[in-house]
Amino acid sequence: MSNLAEIRALLVEPHAGMRVSLHNMLNLCGISKIEHALTAGNAVRSIQGKVFDLILCEYELGVGQDGQQLLEDIRHHKLTPLSTIFIMVTAERAYAKVVSAAELAPSDYLLKPFTADMLLERVLKAIEKRKAFVEVYNLMEQGFIREALEACIEGEKNHPRYLVDFMRLRAELHVSLGEAPEAEELYVKLHEMRAVAWARLGLAKTLFMQGRYEEAESILSNLVSENANYMDAYDWLSKTHEAIGALPEAKSVLDTAITVSPHAVRRLRKLGSLALETGDIETAENVLKKVVSKAKYSEFRDPEDHVKLVNALVKKGDHNQAKSVIRDLEKSMSGLKKTEACRAISAAMVHASTGDVAKLSEELDAAVQANREEIGLSNELKLGLAQSCLENDREEAASEVIMEVMRNAPNQSMVSKALNVFESAGKGHLGKELAQRSQKEVKDLVALGVQKAKEGDYRGSVDLMSSAARKSPDNPQVVLNAALAALKCIENLGWDLATGNLAKQLIESAARLDPMNPRLKAIRGLYSELQKRFGIDAVRSK
Repeated sequence: MSNLAEIRALLVEPHAGMRVSLHNMLNLCGISKIEHALTAGNAVRSIQGKVFDLILCEYELGVGQDGQQLLEDIRHHKLTPLSTIFIMVTAERAYAKVVSAAELAPSDYLLKPFTADMLLERVLKAIEKRKAFVEVYNLMEQGFIREALEACIEGEKNHPRYLVDFMRLRAELHVSLGEAPEAEELYVKLHEMRAVAWARLGLAKTLFMQGRYEEAESILSNLVSENANYMDAYDWLSKTHEAIGALPEAKSVLDTAITVSPHAVRRLRKLGSLALETGDIETAENVLKKVVSKAKYSEFRDPEDHVKLVNALVKKGDHNQAKSVIRDLEKSMSGLKKTEACRAISAAMVHASTGDVAKLSEELDAAVQANREEIGLSNELKLGLAQSCLENDREEAASEVIMEVMRNAPNQSMVSKALNVFESAGKGHLGKELAQRSQKEVKDLVALGVQKAKEGDYRGSVDLMSSAARKSPDNPQVVLNAALAALKCIENLGWDLATGNLAKQLIESAARLDPMNPRLKAIRGLYSELQKRFGIDAVRSK
């Protein structure tokens, strides 16, 4: 057990008796470095402050988030290293909850009651697998993606029992690099080796990345037909329908998914948005109530959930309940950057519906004012705000908000939505003028950054472009330009940790926004080349 003596564990369990029992079991396994968290919020704060090798988490955590929602936050926000082992503990044998946890890929889960020997067996198995992958994980976390690919190939030779796992990870790395054809080839091989559903899902993802939506849809439809519990396939099938503009079909897929696995907040949130967009107010209300209830206890709660629920209630004509949701928004989301803007937008919806023009005007002004700060309001919410401004003769305010959307547009589809706000109001010419102006602003900004670099002011170029990226975090071109400015600074002034980390973060953001962007591969290549040039070697585990 000596190898377990250095394991740092976090035990997430609200009940004192069970906490003592699990603590003792871990001690019997040889694990003595144990910290406790009583709630998901406590756990997140502990995880943000320290690195844990093992998280042993009870599913039922009482009031607030459950274990699945905690795992969802950990995975989505990348709170732990890739090597952290997460084991879910539950006495819940209802399949809906078990599958909800399973779809988020914990390292393992244990159904109570179990013994210390059973726990030890699971922990040892997870640690053994982690050892095989730790080198790849280290390389990935340092940004050495090409080296990680090579390490996967080595891992396939050295650890043949994990061959399929290494191939799968290699395919995912190609996806992260925007190399869909390479990933597609691997997923085809994996499917031929073992006709597993996730290999076909991976293939569908690569087809989606390449815009081959009909092929992706065919695979995904078959997957959910063959396995009604394959949740990722539902999500991607809905996403594929949405990509081709088939919103009712996208919503229908998520409707079905929710009946199978009703607890995943991000899926509920997406279904609520689609229901609003397709006019299914009853579904929107029911689903968004669940989202607000489940997400309000998260460390990453979002005031925009309340706004969407208010929207559904106002469309339904239930103004009293809408006002109650706004009061809850003010209370439960106090102190968050978005809260004031979301409160004002929600209140404006109510006043527009009740015909209180004076209060409507006051709240629209408050919302526009709050949006002038860098608060991270979504483009969808900004479009709704701009539309309300136009409907109430606030053309200047609408233009201000739409300009911000256009600067931060992740793709042409969002620009088209912004233009449509003005076209719907009979002012399409104004929308086109704003689009041209926003494009010119971006080009001028890039030119200024390039000019600073030419003059030798590399730090100034980085400051300028990274500031632009903070203001337009969803615009892949702006983010890529900021990454390039950081890399050019390193190329000319040498490597420093802060600029290197900034470049890495910007490249990762660009890859998330637009994995198939043709510039991404070249910028990744330059980053890797500079790491080697300045001796920033990958730490390889022995």
